[in-house]
Amino acid sequence: MRHTAGLLLAVMLAGAGLSARAAPNDLAGRQSDAERQQAALRDRIENLQKDIDGREAARKEAADALKQSESSISRINLRLRELGEANRQAQADLASLEKQIGAQEAVLAKRRTELADQLRTQYTSGVSPWTALLSGDDPQVLGRNLGYLDYVSQARANAVQALRADIERLAALQARADARRGEIEKVVAETSEQKTALVGQQKERATLLAQLEGQIAAQRAEANKLGRDDQRLSRLITDLDAAITKQIEEARKAEEARRKAEEARRVEEARRAAEDAKKRAEAQRRADEARKKAEADRKLAADAAARRDRDSRDAQEAAQAREQVETASRQNRGPVAVADPDAAGLRPAEQRHTRLTDPADTPPPSTKPADSPKKAEPAEPETTPTRTASAQQTTRAVPLGGGNGLKHGLAMPVRGQVQGRFGVDRPDGGVWRGVVLRAPEGTPVKVVAPGTVVYAEWLRGFGNLIIVDHGQQYLTVYAYNQSLLKRVGDSVTGGDTIATVGATGGQVESGLYFEIRHRGAPVDPAQWLAQ
Repeated sequence: MRHTAGLLLAVMLAGAGLSARAAPNDLAGRQSDAERQQAALRDRIENLQKDIDGREAARKEAADALKQSESSISRINLRLRELGEANRQAQADLASLEKQIGAQEAVLAKRRTELADQLRTQYTSGVSPWTALLSGDDPQVLGRNLGYLDYVSQARANAVQALRADIERLAALQARADARRGEIEKVVAETSEQKTALVGQQKERATLLAQLEGQIAAQRAEANKLGRDDQRLSRLITDLDAAITKQIEEARKAEEARRKAEEARRVEEARRAAEDAKKRAEAQRRADEARKKAEADRKLAADAAARRDRDSRDAQEAAQAREQVETASRQNRGPVAVADPDAAGLRPAEQRHTRLTDPADTPPPSTKPADSPKKAEPAEPETTPTRTASAQQTTRAVPLGGGNGLKHGLAMPVRGQVQGRFGVDRPDGGVWRGVVLRAPEGTPVKVVAPGTVVYAEWLRGFGNLIIVDHGQQYLTVYAYNQSLLKRVGDSVTGGDTIATVGATGGQVESGLYFEIRHRGAPVDPAQWLAQ
């Protein structure tokens, strides 16, 4: 029973240790899987964009000439945003480092003052090992003074070491601060270059827009243009749904395979731990048996030695008695007549000695050795059914978008005048599948719910377009943007800025085109957005 309890305890401890070791590995594995999924999604979107460009290459529109400049403006603004964030982080780090440097300099000054005070005090007192030895004082007083001087020397050595360590820390902080200043200078230089490039791209776009204004107006007046744009967006969303579904299925299969492999690994490690515990228990049992046998052998050897000691003492006593008898007979100047040798205490031949000790002290002629202890029977381990702990519920691969975060009463992506109503005919042809929110250029565009960016590229008819997946086949569409501030695969939470309002894709007025799609079909945004 004791061995079984020990075995179960060893298994539980081994399982706990395995779980503790597996936790960091699981976290690193999930992060690696998420990065691979994000890279795979970006590859799929890039291939999808190539297909779109191939399909659209046959028909050219005037707004296509704006694609390069509008895409460049978007990329430059994203880079400027990243540089600004990097600059703010570097400035914060530099401020923290300078604060640490100031504190370290204060500590260093304190250390120097303490060391100087120690040296000054010892110098003014005139106490040193040599003066103490040459003073001729009492040896006890001299020894005590030397002991005090030893403490002082140790304190001074510690102060010197602490001072040296503080100097090294200060040098390291200053080196880090210098490196941060260098990074800030590089960021500032690149920011200046990017701003110059942005100004150039904006001038180029303005020039192209002026040249193409007539053609764009004519194409906008075509009755079937909006239909082509809607079909283009619908095809894109259908392709995105297929890519997302495939990504989710691959992630699910990968997670299932990982879970099964993890479960098999845990079972195998638990089995090995149980076997090791069983082997240790068996080895302990054998060691106990060997120890008991050794104790029994030592006891038998001790009994035999005791018997030999008693026999030796009896022989010595008998020899002394015989010697006394012989001495007494010599003193009587003649042999002692003994009628009965046994009556005189004499034994014939080889046992010829007088017994003076108590017969009760003589050990019995034959002593039966004590029974050796029985060998301990190996305890039969109880077959307590130990149920293998079911695999811990691992975090399932979250669908792109992290689950459906859409709910009624969502905040508007931008504040502005609402143009059009879902399902109503548009003045220039077609019907409204979403809403246009008129707002000034550069206004931040907020994502309405948590999700994952699945498209961030320029698309004919919609300009700089960003699409966010919210899970359960819900997508939100944000078009006409001046700049896209997120990349494919980025996770976003409700209220994050993902773009800025613009008039790209051949639009005349700035604003945001917003749609909600479910399973590829547009739904009325008014049912979801707070009015």
